[in-house]
Amino acid sequence: MELKQGYKQAEAGVIPEDWNVMPLGAICTAVLDCHHSTPVWTRTGAVVIRNQNIRDGKLDLSEPSFTDERHFAERTRRAVPRFGDLVITREAPMGLVCSIPKGLKCCLGQRMVLLRINHDAVDSRYILYALLSESVQRSISVAGGTGSTVSNLRIPVLKELKILAPAKSEQRAIAMVVSDVDTQISSLDQLIAKKRDIKQAAMQQLLTGRHRLPGYAGTWKRKLLKDCVSCPPSYGINAPAVPYSDRLPRYIRITDITEDGRFAPDALVSVKDANAHCYQLSQGDLVFARTGASVGKSYRYTPNDGPLVYAGFLIRIRPDPAILLASFLAAFVSTDTYWNWVRLMSMRSGQPGINGREYGQLPVPLPEIGEQYAIADVLSDMDTELAALERKRDKTRALKQGMMQELLTGRIRLA
Repeated sequence: MELKQGYKQAEAGVIPEDWNVMPLGAICTAVLDCHHSTPVWTRTGAVVIRNQNIRDGKLDLSEPSFTDERHFAERTRRAVPRFGDLVITREAPMGLVCSIPKGLKCCLGQRMVLLRINHDAVDSRYILYALLSESVQRSISVAGGTGSTVSNLRIPVLKELKILAPAKSEQRAIAMVVSDVDTQISSLDQLIAKKRDIKQAAMQQLLTGRHRLPGYAGTWKRKLLKDCVSCPPSYGINAPAVPYSDRLPRYIRITDITEDGRFAPDALVSVKDANAHCYQLSQGDLVFARTGASVGKSYRYTPNDGPLVYAGFLIRIRPDPAILLASFLAAFVSTDTYWNWVRLMSMRSGQPGINGREYGQLPVPLPEIGEQYAIADVLSDMDTELAALERKRDKTRALKQGMMQELLTGRIRLA
């Protein structure tokens, strides 16, 4: 195939003639492995960067970990992380990357590497985005070009990762464009977090009767959940998952339910059992996790998720719509009131777990059905606004990925 004018064939593919392909080790003044021991944890002190603190190319210290001065000194004997350094994870998972922000006193946890970038030669923000690019991430997941996947990124392989390098001025321009999109994504993340906080506060007020909507003044009742259902709580089917087939119902398990109550499996699976139809969810049904660390987690069925059969570690609750709206119950089981009850109830036996009879003992504050509809509508409007913002953020993330693919390979040049 004839090359486009101004481009050349390189080991990493077709790139602009004035670009180079450089091993990562050649653009770093140091590549330093972490201290191979678990830090001594303290309540305050120097920040310890851990794998879970690296998300979407950024350092997230919303849940920080700390160590004391003695162990900080031990872990930074070879180098103290400083502004402009990059950190990359070696395993669990591999290839997460972030940069060290200005003014942060920190050291590395386990399974990560400090990259001290040669700022005279390259722009560190560009190298961050290059390491996050599709081609480099693919190289990270493959062992030294052998074609076999690996679970650990070794230092020699890390140093040999191929980085496409334009002139430093073009690196800065590319980094600035991608960084601007990152700023938009961060702004949307902050707005989504704010809207979620507002919704949570509204739920705490509306679902407990502390705040009443205009036009409603009737006395709320307090009923046990078992008195608000059209049939007793029922346990799911005890059957193994099978590969997904559109000829079989989808299978919902505890692990398929997100913390905010959505059906979001890593991969769809089905269930094949002669009795599966007896465990198929209907509109208005909710399922609750009954055991383990996820006890209390819930999901309200929506037909948009397709035919769903619920697994054995889930309990189905079917509210009686004349007494309790499914949407009202789904909102109530997101409140602090509910989760305080879960913590108390689930530990009575010494092991986290709530059975169907115990779920029936859940006290539910109940307004009359019209007020339930009104409250559910208010919260639904908030959900709609949140969903629109999340879609906008997801589109912006997809735009960023597309831009990175084009800019970091030289397919699109910045004038």
